[in-house]
Amino acid sequence: MRQLPGVRRYLVRLGLLNAVAAAIVLLLAESLASVLTAPATTTVALLAGVAVARGLLFWAHGALTGRQAAAVKETLRAKVFSSLTVRSGVDPGEAATLVTKGVGAVDGYVADYLPALVSSVVLPIAVLVRLCVADLASALVIAVTLPLIPVFAVLVGKHTKARTAKRWLLMSTLGGHFLDAVTGLTTLKLFGRARAQARVVRAMADAHAGTTMRTLRTAFLSGLVLELVATLSVALVAVPVGFRLLAGGLDAHTAVLVLLLAPEAYLPLRAAGARFHASADGLAALAKVAEHAPAPAPARTLSRPPDLRTATIRFDRVTVCHGDTVALSEVDLTVEPGERLALVGRSGAGKSTVLSVLLGLTEPSAGRVLVGGADLREVDQEAWRARVAWLPQRPTLFAASITENLTLGHARTPAEIAAATKAAMLDDVITALPDGRATRLGERGLGLSSGQRQRIGLARALLRTEADLLLFDEPTARLDNRTEAAVLAAARAVLPGRTAVLVAHRPALLTVASRVAELRGGRIAGASCAA
Repeated sequence: MRQLPGVRRYLVRLGLLNAVAAAIVLLLAESLASVLTAPATTTVALLAGVAVARGLLFWAHGALTGRQAAAVKETLRAKVFSSLTVRSGVDPGEAATLVTKGVGAVDGYVADYLPALVSSVVLPIAVLVRLCVADLASALVIAVTLPLIPVFAVLVGKHTKARTAKRWLLMSTLGGHFLDAVTGLTTLKLFGRARAQARVVRAMADAHAGTTMRTLRTAFLSGLVLELVATLSVALVAVPVGFRLLAGGLDAHTAVLVLLLAPEAYLPLRAAGARFHASADGLAALAKVAEHAPAPAPARTLSRPPDLRTATIRFDRVTVCHGDTVALSEVDLTVEPGERLALVGRSGAGKSTVLSVLLGLTEPSAGRVLVGGADLREVDQEAWRARVAWLPQRPTLFAASITENLTLGHARTPAEIAAATKAAMLDDVITALPDGRATRLGERGLGLSSGQRQRIGLARALLRTEADLLLFDEPTARLDNRTEAAVLAAARAVLPGRTAVLVAHRPALLTVASRVAELRGGRIAGASCAA
């Protein structure tokens, strides 16, 4: 409940709406009993007015629950996305399933179950109070039998909870595996494993479908139990009322009123029990969101980042662990202002981890990173990243125009964009496109080669003219020799006066570095001045 935004205000509003609804139900029953026993024009008009009021109340109820459900889903998705930026090792398939299917299932909890739960408290009490005045014997029967429905609902709900948790686990596994298969579909096709993966996905889908059917079977059987209990309870009220009416111990108006109100006392509890199954998936999703919620950071005052044109960056015995894997081990490294440091080493040596630590995306497990004497963890991260330009191994491109992919919402002049595209050897790619820089790309740059996507990422980094620290992770890895030579020439023109850390595998990139440091097994193996 603490994860839901504005839940207290929402419950209060539901309580007020249900109090009005209970009053309308009582008035409607009184009017209908009067119409059936002693018809009158004024009574019929009152009945019609009450029916209209009940319709308007249903509309207000739907508007309130729909708006609240939308706000909750937006908040939960934001929580999951924010946790992905501060947590490592998150399964992308599980996260994708959670923000789509999982959070969508919260509708059943917020818009259906919670309103039914509030109604199951307000309406039965109102009915019992009215029946205590009209017919005490019937009120006592309802008061005794009413608790049977929540008792049976709890017994069935415990069984349902375990089945729903298993179903959610299978759905997350299926979603994650399907996402991985689609992402690597090209590789699977090249190695002839696409059909085998299709069979695996089909088997997982069949297991999920079987679990879903068993869960639905439990829901239908529990619904039958609740309906049977409610029906028998109403019969225990109706049968004595009929005999007392025949014997003359009860007048017709009171008998009709009791028969109309008795089902209304059980209806909210039956609805809450039935909608519990619809909310079970939402409850499972809420539990997963709670796991994804990042731990609250201790309150601390963040300082402005030092001037990178004069500040020295120093790794002080920095260790980074991912579970049982040690990515960096007690690394001591110094980057002087204006220096161009190239990191070399085998794949998995920890080069990209160094860049991730400098970006503030990975926090050291031990040790610290000092920037001008200030601990990087104590620096305002948003202001720090505004001074950093980063080119990853695989730049992220969006389903937008080339210009929008280059600027990412920042204001840039046409002259700055033209200079960056020219330096990145991107002009020939833009010229070949039908609408030039206004051409919309597919998701993840669909339609461009890996080298062309890399050049867009390089131009994007070069546009960050306000950045004093450049972090390049193999910027020329997917470029041909001619394009690489032109890009390196452009890099030599923009690097002077800036601090740069370059991850290099190809020897040509070392020509723009002023110093080379080798990483081996997460440790600095040696350093030398570049030729």
